[in-house]
Amino acid sequence: MKIVSVDPFYLRMPKITLAADGTQDTLLVRIQTDEGIEGWGECDASPLVSIAVYCCPMSHGNIINIRTSLIGETIDSPEDILRLSEKVLRNALDIQQIHHAYSGAEIALWDIIGKKLDKPIYRLLAEMTDTSETSHPKLPYASVLFGDTPENTYQIAKGLQNKGYQAAKFGWGPIGKHGEDNDVSLVRAAREGMGNDNQIMIDAGVVWGTDYNTAFERALAFSEFSPTWLEEPLAPDAIDAYSSLKSKKPTVSIAAGEGSSTYRMAEDIIVNGGIDYVQIDAGRIGGIYPSFQVRLLAEQTGIQYVNHTFKSHLSLAAALHVFVTNPDFNLLEYPAAGSELSECIVKNPFQIHTDGLVRITDGPGLGVEIDTNRIKPYFTPVSIQADSETVFDQPSL
Repeated sequence: MKIVSVDPFYLRMPKITLAADGTQDTLLVRIQTDEGIEGWGECDASPLVSIAVYCCPMSHGNIINIRTSLIGETIDSPEDILRLSEKVLRNALDIQQIHHAYSGAEIALWDIIGKKLDKPIYRLLAEMTDTSETSHPKLPYASVLFGDTPENTYQIAKGLQNKGYQAAKFGWGPIGKHGEDNDVSLVRAAREGMGNDNQIMIDAGVVWGTDYNTAFERALAFSEFSPTWLEEPLAPDAIDAYSSLKSKKPTVSIAAGEGSSTYRMAEDIIVNGGIDYVQIDAGRIGGIYPSFQVRLLAEQTGIQYVNHTFKSHLSLAAALHVFVTNPDFNLLEYPAAGSELSECIVKNPFQIHTDGLVRITDGPGLGVEIDTNRIKPYFTPVSIQADSETVFDQPSL
């Protein structure tokens, strides 16, 4: 089976705001083969920057775009995906955005192989690594932003509780920006809105940079509200600061890792940062297989693996296949407050069952179907020219 096209598609909402909401735009990647099988993936990165990585003219042997590396290649097995990933990353050695951008294509390749072999991706991963093929349900935690005020946050939390969520994560917004009293009021509001029987998680949105002492003080102040974790209190690459924070033995677990754009970055924050939960985004780290490698490392080191997904259910599908076969990794970040765009990308989003859990389907590949008709209103044509040469002209959906 030959790859005949690799097409990135830029989708965006009519208005983009400064809110820390990654669902306002997105980049989908479609790969088609000569056997009529196509796969889809999604990148969690700046769409136009990523498109450049798919089409930029060659500068030299270490700057070769993704489409050039993939079109015409053979793809028949999971091993071919690993081979092609090695080729793409080697050819784009000096393109700094390569892992973020390639994530979408790598996910699409897994989707293709799953469809060709009529198997869900999680089973293909299990067969490759001699691990369990049994899928396990996950507890979804609604992933939302803090309200602008404690009262707004309480109303958001109460609304999630009324919808039946047993866990919710509140992040970004005003947290860390107006002093300790306001931070504590926000977390108290989240706890009161969700009730004492449900889990809450706190995402500080890297607000304290390398200041691990303030992060420790906030963890101590938040502990009376029993959050499952304090997420990203420090910058993604502040490994020494994370280590110092953990050495102070905070009473709240520390989560981080969504900023890992390579396996090595994830390994660093796990092994040297000492975190308790590692959160990996398949749309940033290079796709499904490097995410799965981090999952295996989490198992070896005895920490918890959690997906980072603040996009669509296309991204959620890729995330689920990575760790659905591990019953101990039972939490699932579940987009609960995304844009209209994010809610219409797939025809068959993952439903929360009556027991409050999410289950993966056994459909081939990713197990979700793109709704091309519903996403057309968000389709944004892109054309790139260099002098008189058309470098990229985005195909229609």
